This record gives sequence, C-alpha cells and structure tokens, in this order.
Amino acid sequence: MTTQTRRQFLMTTAAAGACALCTSRAAAPKFKTTLKTALIRGLPDEKSLAELKAAGYDGMECSVWDTTPEKAAAARALAEKCGLKIHSVLRGWAQFNDEKKFDEGLKSVETALRAAQAYGADALLLVPCRIGGSGTKLPKPREFQFEFEAKTGRITKAVAGDNEPYADYIKAHNVAIDATRKAFEQLIPVAEKTGVVIAHENVWNNLWVKPEIFANFVGSFQSPWLRIYFDIGNHVKYAPAEEWIRTLGKLIAKCHVKDFKLNDAPGGDGKFVNIRDGSVNWPAVRAALEMIGYSGWVTIEGGNLTPAEHRQRLGQIIAGA
Repeated sequence: MTTQTRRQFLMTTAAAGACALCTSRAAAPKFKTTLKTALIRGLPDEKSLAELKAAGYDGMECSVWDTTPEKAAAARALAEKCGLKIHSVLRGWAQFNDEKKFDEGLKSVETALRAAQAYGADALLLVPCRIGGSGTKLPKPREFQFEFEAKTGRITKAVAGDNEPYADYIKAHNVAIDATRKAFEQLIPVAEKTGVVIAHENVWNNLWVKPEIFANFVGSFQSPWLRIYFDIGNHVKYAPAEEWIRTLGKLIAKCHVKDFKLNDAPGGDGKFVNIRDGSVNWPAVRAALEMIGYSGWVTIEGGNLTPAEHRQRLGQIIAGA
C-alpha cells in the first residue's frame, strides 16, 4: 500500500467512525422516561378501538364505571384483541361532603373499583368533593396562598392578609377535607384488595388548588393505593403545570393532557383550548415529568381534534417539542 493510499484509507476510516459516532448520538433517546398514549372513551366497541389503534394510541381510559365485572371483563378482552389496554377508569365526582350521600358515594366507588379491576385497569380517577357556587366568596386563582395544618391538611388561611371574606370557603374546604379523609380511610383497603389505585383528581372543584396542599393531603395517607391523577390543563390558572409536577412528584399515578389559554384578566382566568394552543409550557412539562421519573400514561381529555390530530400533537409533546 502506497503512502497516499494509506493516507486515504486512514482518512476514510476516521470519517466513517465519526459518522457512526454521530449516528449513535442522534439515535440516543432524549428522555429516559417513556409515555404511553390514550384517549377517553365510553364502553369500547370494535369500531372505536380500531380508530384508536389506527391513530397510534396505546390504550384508552374508560368513562363507564357503573357496570358489572362481567361486562368490564368483556370490554377488556375486546381491547386486548385489538392490541390496546384499558389503563384507567373515570369515576368522577363523589359527594363525600354531603352527609346524606356519603354512604351512597362509598358504595359507588367500591363498584367502580371492582369494575376497574375487571377492565384490567390499574387506577380509578376520583374527584371526592366539590365546594363553592353561589353565596361562597372564593379568591381569584392566583390569589390563593394557603396556610394549613400538616397533620390534618385542614386550612387556616386561603390568601395572604385578611381572610375574613373567605371564612365560609375555609369552613367548606375543611368539611370536605375531613369527609374525604374519612372516605379514603375506608376505601384504601378496597383499593388494595382489587389492586386498583385510587387516583385523586381535583378538577375545578375549588379544593386543593395549590400543589403544596394537594401533595400534603394525599401524601399524609402514606399508602401506595392512594395517589394523584394530575390534569395538566386544569391547574394552569393556579400555578404553572411544571411547578405542580415537580411538587407532586412520585404521588402522580396518571396524567390527563389538556391545555388552557390564560387571558389578561387579574387572577388567572381563561378558557380550555386544544393541546399546544394554550398557555401550557409543554417542553417544561415534559422536562418535569422526566425529572420526577414519570413513565406512565398520558391521556388526552377534551378538545375538538380528530384522534389522529390529537395523537400527532401528543407525539410532539412526548418528544419534548
């Protein structure tokens, strides 16, 4: 081999090695955490499941909770036949803070937990109470600055300064906290028996509207069977979504993906919009999910896009864009 040939050979080899290194680096995943995708649907049928599969989803969240274990098991088999998973069940609001409806609420959640077990889901979304409405003065979303008892979760202040205008709100909040604690203490053994986590969501119910108080309340039970269903869009008007995620941390069991467009009015009001059209800082959200080590489901709720359009936008979010 001549000197010139050897020189060309070495240059070619070095270039090939550099290209291989670049390719290796480009192929390296941006995130260590992995996110599975879903939409909310009612009792599934072959048509709806085929639509989800064609759009590239990994599964669905079922909004039908008041069904028999037999019907739920049939739905599970149908979903699995299509290569999809029913990963959670949406129970929604229970009126634990209404004494007359407390026992009825408990029984309904037990029914939902058994249905979730038969669906093959590992979590049940539950909104335990709601307060507010006419006659109760509430702070504006960004005015909330809670002071609360760490042991009980009961609040002593809702805002900085004078709290007298919010006395009724504080009282109602503490009634709901006590009622929810009582309910969860009875429901956690049922959750453990069924193998289904109770995923507590606060969805514009005027309760636990700051990350610190929400994390304190759910964390106080110290149970793997009670965690949080975090809705990204629901909380934007109170604090940035990434702040919620960092504070709630390992308490997060599932995530709903929504977007919210803040307006310029004082306090943080606005309206829901399609994902990536609002005020959520999606790259910051994805980074926060990575920081807390969240590998799990991200389920789109609401919006007027097609399943395929939603999935395309969700893919951008997952990629960190």
